[in-house]
Amino acid sequence: MKYPILIICFFTCLYASAQNPEDALRTAWFTQNGTARNMATGGVMGSLGGDITANHVNPAGIGVFKTNEFVFTPGFGMNRNKFNYRGTDTSNSKSVFNLGATGVILSSASHKEKKWTSSAFAFSINQLANYNNHVQFKGFNNFSSFTEQYLEELTKDRADTFAALGNYIYGSSLAFRTFLVDTTSGAGGVITGYQSLVPISTGVNQVYDAKTGGGYHEIALGLAGNLEDKMYVGGSLTIPVINYTRDLIYSETDATGNPNNEFKSFEYRESFTSHGIGIGAKLGIIYKPVDSWRLGFAFHTPQFIGYTDRINASLIANTETYAGTRSANSNDLNSGNPGERKYDLLTPYRAIVSASYVFREINDTRQQRAFVSTDIEYVNYRGARFSPADKNNSVQQTYYETLNDVIKDTYKGNINVRIGGELKLHTIMFRLGGAYYGSPYADENLHASRMLATGGIGYRDHGIFIDLSYAHMFTKDVQFAYRLNDKPNTFASQTGGRENVVLTLGFKF
Repeated sequence: MKYPILIICFFTCLYASAQNPEDALRTAWFTQNGTARNMATGGVMGSLGGDITANHVNPAGIGVFKTNEFVFTPGFGMNRNKFNYRGTDTSNSKSVFNLGATGVILSSASHKEKKWTSSAFAFSINQLANYNNHVQFKGFNNFSSFTEQYLEELTKDRADTFAALGNYIYGSSLAFRTFLVDTTSGAGGVITGYQSLVPISTGVNQVYDAKTGGGYHEIALGLAGNLEDKMYVGGSLTIPVINYTRDLIYSETDATGNPNNEFKSFEYRESFTSHGIGIGAKLGIIYKPVDSWRLGFAFHTPQFIGYTDRINASLIANTETYAGTRSANSNDLNSGNPGERKYDLLTPYRAIVSASYVFREINDTRQQRAFVSTDIEYVNYRGARFSPADKNNSVQQTYYETLNDVIKDTYKGNINVRIGGELKLHTIMFRLGGAYYGSPYADENLHASRMLATGGIGYRDHGIFIDLSYAHMFTKDVQFAYRLNDKPNTFASQTGGRENVVLTLGFKF
């Protein structure tokens, strides 16, 4: 499989750790999160309303409220990952804590004879994506090596030895200083290029081990109006807050055990953090053509997010008789400071159409008996766009334009479908749901999807409500240990999923 990723040097390359398309996918491909009620019904909220989750999906649903409400939604999950990398299976697990839709809704009814029956304001926070995970896989590889990305970088930049020693201090320079990568010479000792000491033809045992953390949270301030209990319109101003961390250990070890082939092993360590904050908007409408039906449409504008990334890296290599054991650390090459880059990201837009059928639909929700609902969501994954924070830097501008072209080739737009329902027996409610999230990858060889099976119960009485839900996510995805331009890439196939238990506590006031 050809997976083109360009590795480009920023002028003096003080920060030479290239970004990948996955940096954009982190804020685009995620499953619906919200209150326990919303999770139990598969995440449907495009036309239902009456739940604080609507502030993050279709803000028109806030207009359904005619009372004030406070909601708190903690959750707990367990990632269970399985990987297959070049025929070798590995598995691991990671527990996570979640924060579902939490906040307050304030409503006001019109006491005069006006078409606008009521209005409502919502302030809420919701965790859209949870990054806490453990990605670990290993296998035998006699086709490619992690070090080849350094050869590509040095060759494409036509780097001399001075540049190789100091310009790529979070990547190629670490490999060059430890003699994991060294020069090749021609007649008269003239340097002709670079070589890797890794014996690819006889194979190496590769291990990728990354622990990630953080989350993608969204603060939303929503306002909605109710037009004669027939149409609801609303919008929310959203503030995305992203915190992502990754501690990576990657190693390659000689599979032959030969002590005289000038390579025994190397280990690369990386500590990476990414923090972002931005702004966006969500607009929606819900219409009731007849009492039992609700039709909804919502549009999520791209969010503009400003990021600051920091990185520290180190490498230790044992090239046996060639240079022995050598180590290099980015802190030693950058006065003890982490590498830093600042840039902006425009996330993909989303569009949601939805329909709900409410049994015994009347204004008094206590007399409603059940509902079924479905959402169809389109996400333009290939629409993510990076840009430099410094708009006057032409070199960075060219880099991000090239990266954006790679994103357009790597991803595609796709459909997500959610369906769910509720049965209400006076104060007790039973809920079931499911969802399917299609692959964001343009390459059909990359098999990816996320499926959800959900259920839960709820209790409502005297203005107090308690909801409990369970969601099981089945995952298919791919993970790349590294990416090369000049040959097909190899990747780990990921299966498994996540189990989530969510509790919502709330009261009306």
